[in-house]
Amino acid sequence: MGIFNFLVSKSIMFIPAPIVNIFAKSYIAGPTLYDAVRVTHELNNKGMMATIDILGEFVNTKDEATFYKNECVKILNTIKKEGLNANISLKPTQMGLLLDKEFAFGNIKEIVAHAKELGNFVRIDMEDTPRTDDTLGLFRKLREEYIGHVGTVLQSYLRRTPQDIENLSDGYLNFRLCKGIYNEPRKLAYKDPYIINQNYIYCLEKLFQKKAYVGIATHDEKLVFEALRLIEKYGLKKEDFEFQMLLGVDEELREIIVSAGHRLRVYVPFGKEWLAYSRRRLKENPNIARHALKQFFKIK
Repeated sequence: MGIFNFLVSKSIMFIPAPIVNIFAKSYIAGPTLYDAVRVTHELNNKGMMATIDILGEFVNTKDEATFYKNECVKILNTIKKEGLNANISLKPTQMGLLLDKEFAFGNIKEIVAHAKELGNFVRIDMEDTPRTDDTLGLFRKLREEYIGHVGTVLQSYLRRTPQDIENLSDGYLNFRLCKGIYNEPRKLAYKDPYIINQNYIYCLEKLFQKKAYVGIATHDEKLVFEALRLIEKYGLKKEDFEFQMLLGVDEELREIIVSAGHRLRVYVPFGKEWLAYSRRRLKENPNIARHALKQFFKIK
């Protein structure tokens, strides 16, 4: 890790919000759903899909959770009204998981049922490891009734992920596979980037073997290369998978993927609760800050 990346990763939690906003504004659509709609239209015009996410997590009251549930329903309705090629992502703690598990399940089920009515899809995001079992359990409870309309997330930095794939292989499989961004203890998560990448490739192949639909979520071209190798090996059609990337990150790579004829979905977050999300992303990938500084000072 270079000195710039080291300094960003160690100091980002203490940098004032206005400065974080300078770095992060290219990676968030804006404060309103209208901003997410605008960005999604732009992506669709470039041949890319989107998943729209209203920022916010770890809510403290059921009223907050109900607010986010209603917002997710509104997003689904707006996607339909605007004719967008997009689905939605949501976080279990945003739906009240820490308050009441059955209450959170009811909220998520209502959203997924509405998505099914509209012919759309809900991705249940993965959060930190204390939430892993509950999140996979939510998916297990919903997947048979809502085949094709709900999926969740697996993380290759977690040591448990290959076994999670095996445990869930008795039914419908739809996952976003990513590396993972939360700071987890070594006993639960790999710390070596090489091992994380190797586990990513191992898990991706295991998922392809089990006929899972996978959102291949990475900005690491080494992993894109390995994914393309596996796609060819298993003779997958373009409808059997998709690539996924974050808004504003390595736009050249995403254009390369789309130009090669592959489907690609961009994560489009919006909302007022942008600070925690931005700090996590900058900690995970300090090159975002480097890129933002170049743009800000017009450095070539």
